[in-house]
Amino acid sequence: MKHARIGVLAAIAVAALTLTSCAGGSAPTDDGGGGDAEAAAVTDVSIVVPADPGGGWDQTGRALSQVLTEDDIVSSAPVTNVGGAGGTVGLAQLANEKNPKTLMVMGLVMVGAVETNASAVRIEDTTPIARLTDEPLVVVVPADSKYDTLEDLVEDIVDNGQSVTITGGSAGGADHILAGLMLEEAGLDEAAIAEKLNYTPNSGGGEAVPLLIGGKVSAGISGVGEFAQHVESGALKALAVSSEEPVEQLPDVPTITEEGYDVVLTNWRGVIAPGGISDGAKDELVRVITELHESAAWTEQLETKGWTDAFLVGDEFDEFLTGNIEEVTATLKNIGLVQ
Repeated sequence: MKHARIGVLAAIAVAALTLTSCAGGSAPTDDGGGGDAEAAAVTDVSIVVPADPGGGWDQTGRALSQVLTEDDIVSSAPVTNVGGAGGTVGLAQLANEKNPKTLMVMGLVMVGAVETNASAVRIEDTTPIARLTDEPLVVVVPADSKYDTLEDLVEDIVDNGQSVTITGGSAGGADHILAGLMLEEAGLDEAAIAEKLNYTPNSGGGEAVPLLIGGKVSAGISGVGEFAQHVESGALKALAVSSEEPVEQLPDVPTITEEGYDVVLTNWRGVIAPGGISDGAKDELVRVITELHESAAWTEQLETKGWTDAFLVGDEFDEFLTGNIEEVTATLKNIGLVQ
């Protein structure tokens, strides 16, 4: 039995090589571009959300902006949405970004999307700043669905394949990976998963809710924070969460493991900066994000959104990211999402 633990807080064994901030585009020309000179103090940042409004990345970007400005960590932190292709459209734009004081929200979804979209620009071409949060996923169905348990849903996919539709985030992202892992645990091989899994990607968590409530899809997978209020209101029915233990927001919902499928998968999120910025510019952005992490307002955001604190910066984040890219790529190959 395969126990997937992508994005959890446990240490990941990785190679000694760490990510280099090599150029994926031209080096920023504002202060902090190139060289190791000490950068001027960051007093404002631009936040890029590489997804449409309504999903977990958008929630993260706007929470960052709110805390950074309301706590006077920076004077301004405008948010720009650049949706498409699991974040790789935004990633390509970041490669040409001239402003070193730019933070792009990213995470496990982007790691997978780079592989499934064969993105020319890779995360390795950027400057890693911090891992911020970790969030379990939840499998939901419409309130009047015939599925009462996760086993009901999985067995129907095994028996009837493409007639059962699952919606979630971008192709190759955490939601897609989770669907594939559950089918793998149900005994399907790579070819059978590719044949039977009818996965409908969407560009933001907000798109999945009307599809589910309207009965346009059989089931949905997303972060707990994106579906919890709709489960609590009775509009959706939760079948299982992807964490090791039940979650506070949905305490009565069993884990996937408790439902008989040995899968644990959590969705981490963090921020990166343009590639090629100076060490001083990177250090300033790390300082800003560290100050945010230490604030009471950020702790409140974590509690409100149901996010787990997964803070990592510096070499630890570089090493985690290197290992996560290797692990996700291997998992995508195992479940037939990339060659």
